[in-house]
Amino acid sequence: MTDPVTGKIASYAFWGHDGRALADFWAAALGWRLTQEYPDENGVPVAFTVTDGTTTYIFYTAENHRPPNWPAEELPFHLDLSFPDVAAAERRLLDLGATKPEHQPGGEYWTVFLDPSGQPFCVSAAT
Repeated sequence: MTDPVTGKIASYAFWGHDGRALADFWAAALGWRLTQEYPDENGVPVAFTVTDGTTTYIFYTAENHRPPNWPAEELPFHLDLSFPDVAAAERRLLDLGATKPEHQPGGEYWTVFLDPSGQPFCVSAAT
């Protein structure tokens, strides 16, 4: 029997100036699909679900979104992605709209990128 107070994470939420553009970026970057849109009280889509069938991300449009001031401030979280061909993945991420900041603390182990909302994420080789 399942413990009624044991929870599980249903999805991970992210905010940006354009939730749809952010969802499109992450769906393409991960090879996932955008599966659902959620409207605000005026019927305008403002939240977008991206999934691979097991993990779900929701991307929200937030007019007052402010990207993290990294590296000056610590991050509350970030994503780490791994790919079998890091060089090809990095080229693809840049083509999709990621940017590569000058500050790169990972040395030979990982590379930091910023998604279209300005949120840092890291890329490394699949192990």
